[in-house]
Amino acid sequence: VQLQASGGGLVQAGDSLRLSCAASGRTYSNYYMGWFRQAPGKEREFVGGITWSDGRTDYADSVKGRFTVSRDNAKNTVYLQMNSLKPDDTAVYYCGFGFYGRGYEYWGQGTQVTVSS
Repeated sequence: VQLQASGGGLVQAGDSLRLSCAASGRTYSNYYMGWFRQAPGKEREFVGGITWSDGRTDYADSVKGRFTVSRDNAKNTVYLQMNSLKPDDTAVYYCGFGFYGRGYEYWGQGTQVTVSS
C-alpha cells in the first residue's frame, strides 16, 4: 500500500485547511485510514480516522468539533478538514492505513501544518 499526502501549509489561527491522502495498491480488503500528527518534541498522536466499509469515524478529544475525516471511495482518498485551527495544531501530519485487526501499518510522507497566532 502506498500513500500520497498533500495539502499542508501555513495559516493563521482560526483559518481552515484540508489535507488529502490517496491510497494505492492493495486496498480491496477491510481497512481503515486515519491521520496522526507529531509536533516538535512530542510523540506522534492520533487525530482522526475512518472505517472504509461503513464510514464510521473517530477523533481525538482535542480536535472533536473542529476536524472532520471523510473519504472518497472512487478515488481511494481520505481527507482531513481542519477548521478553527489553533497554534497548538501545528505539527507534521501523517496519513496512515491499516487492515482490520492489525493496526496502522502503512504511512504517507508527512505534510507540515503551521498555524500562526
